[in-house]
Amino acid sequence: MAAHELPCAYHFNVIQRFYVHNFRCLENFELPVSGQSSTLLIGNNGVGKTTVAYALELLRNIARGKNQIGELVVPGDFTRGRTDTPMRFEIEVKLESGLYGYVLALEFPKGFKELRILSESLSLNGSPVYTRDGPQVTFARKAGVPEAHFNIDWHLVALPIIQSDNDPLSVFRLWLARMLILRPVPGLILGDSDKETLEPNIQVTDFAAWFSGVVAYAPSAYARIDTYLRQVMPDLLDIKNPVVGSDVRSLRIQFANEQGSLTVPFRDLSDGEKCFMICAMVIAASTAYGPVFCYWDEPDNFLALSEVGHFVLSLRKTFQSGGQFIAASHNPEAIRQFSNDNTLLLHRKSHMEPTLVRRVSDLQISGDLVGALIRGDLEP
Repeated sequence: MAAHELPCAYHFNVIQRFYVHNFRCLENFELPVSGQSSTLLIGNNGVGKTTVAYALELLRNIARGKNQIGELVVPGDFTRGRTDTPMRFEIEVKLESGLYGYVLALEFPKGFKELRILSESLSLNGSPVYTRDGPQVTFARKAGVPEAHFNIDWHLVALPIIQSDNDPLSVFRLWLARMLILRPVPGLILGDSDKETLEPNIQVTDFAAWFSGVVAYAPSAYARIDTYLRQVMPDLLDIKNPVVGSDVRSLRIQFANEQGSLTVPFRDLSDGEKCFMICAMVIAASTAYGPVFCYWDEPDNFLALSEVGHFVLSLRKTFQSGGQFIAASHNPEAIRQFSNDNTLLLHRKSHMEPTLVRRVSDLQISGDLVGALIRGDLEP
């Protein structure tokens, strides 16, 4: 079996539909990832791969408590300044408890300084959990419980601030908050922490807090971290996280072989080694509190050419039993780890046109995919 031909398995915690309209270069845009445990996004710079991540990050930030519209989007985010049409985000997610659908539509009326909520809704298996029209939020009727109505500020998203014992709402909000959207900046990752988290930021500068959080939440996750890291760093002996100050911990990595031993502060690891550590954490998180969704923008960054294939394939295999992995890459070795069926080409001819997306298997390709990309003769 070729590296990119991984066995398929039906599993939960996957995005069935992701739709964005009138947001930057995404206009009437739908990402076809339903049924795929892993997907690769390819295309030239400026075609919208990172914008897809920004749209997902916006929804994730909402679930993490950021509810002020002005902190999420600005008028300049409308496609080509077209403020007469609402900006719209729709996501459908298959979780173990059912199919969740969340919709958020934003408008920018004339005379206003920032966007406001036009409509918002959450549904489970097609039935509304709550709906919103402007400022009015309505909870759907349940057995023995009538509809409930209340008003909320036009400029606040309802999802993160609704206090309810409504289980579907809390289940979806938690899944959305724990999405992993990664664009690591290894040079900024120092390895110190004064807290714990299961929700790392996009640059993973809070890696140490993430490590502390995962190991505290599920101590058995350390074995998963250790197993992966020993594959890519055979002289790894141990990872220590001692207290070095008042409520501050600092990661130390111990290496050893027949020549002796060495302890290295996390901050002194190479950029590529820090990426190995992040990969190990994604693998551990997928079992500790997953299955999770992970979007990694250019996971091959900072890696040697010989390291890319194993790195990407390890991530793909992790998500075969649950959750979903999306990568965006230009690297030929990363591209070779996916098949044409789970590779999506994003394309636009100019900055005046919206992003188009097609599955590579639906395109006519002369020769191999990497060769067609190098020649620049691949268009949707």
